[in-house]
Amino acid sequence: MRSARKVPGGYEPPGTFLLLRHGFSGSGCTIDGVSTSGGAEFFGADWAAPEPESAPGQPPPAPETDQSLWGRIKRAFAPIVAFLALVIKLKSVLFLGSMAVSIAAYAQLWGWKYAVGFVVLLLVHELGHVAALRLRGVRASALVFLPMLGAFTAWEPQERDPYQEAETALAGPVIGTLGSLGAAWYAHSSGSSLWRALAFTGLLLNLFNLIPLIPLDGGRVARLTYPWVWAVMGIGLIGYLAVRPKPLVVVALLLVGYELYSQLRHPDAHGRASIEPGHRWRLSLAYLALVVVIVVGMHTTYTGRTLR
Repeated sequence: MRSARKVPGGYEPPGTFLLLRHGFSGSGCTIDGVSTSGGAEFFGADWAAPEPESAPGQPPPAPETDQSLWGRIKRAFAPIVAFLALVIKLKSVLFLGSMAVSIAAYAQLWGWKYAVGFVVLLLVHELGHVAALRLRGVRASALVFLPMLGAFTAWEPQERDPYQEAETALAGPVIGTLGSLGAAWYAHSSGSSLWRALAFTGLLLNLFNLIPLIPLDGGRVARLTYPWVWAVMGIGLIGYLAVRPKPLVVVALLLVGYELYSQLRHPDAHGRASIEPGHRWRLSLAYLALVVVIVVGMHTTYTGRTLR
């Protein structure tokens, strides 16, 4: 360590420090108004910069893991805790809360067993929409149940494609019908009247959703089908009406007649002119086949009841 030397106006202390009017300055770091270029010499021979915790380019040492029994239990249940935290998000709370409210409302009318089964069938129907959206990479909103009105899932596609909307809308009744047919199979094998009633109600629910009116699923599908689909359905309804005249059949015939008239009068409306013929044929056949399957399923699961 060199000694101080005389400079104009005073002495320069060891470590190449210069006394200025407002403090100390130098060519090194500044500490409380003091800057240094002399480094360790100024603070004494025993001072040195702290060594880095790990060598450059080397990862930091891994923290020690708790090997006790409690530590192992915490690590084992950590994924479950993370999953529960995910479930308790706003969407999940809205989904589970509305489901519970719907079950409670239906249970007041039909009992809790039927209420749970009916809400599950609604859920299966809506999951068909969600699955179709996920396959396209479209995020759906929270699934919400509305007591006495059903359930709904909203989505906003990036580009509004009439065929993709119709395909997504049709996925709900398709999956919902499969779920109802599963309930019908179990009712047949077990002889359960409860499952038979659930199967009939589920099929009726999906048939109702195929009515060609917006905002129902059928409203998005029916407008892209060919007119011959409605002509075939009209002929079938007329034949059924001749055998079993019922008011609901008359209402269905009026809806079918209106859709046929609308398509013949406005053949290019609702994007029908832009859709590929193959896609339109696919929707037409799927829609008609689904209606036939549902009607046959309802006929086999129907149980006559008398009002008292």
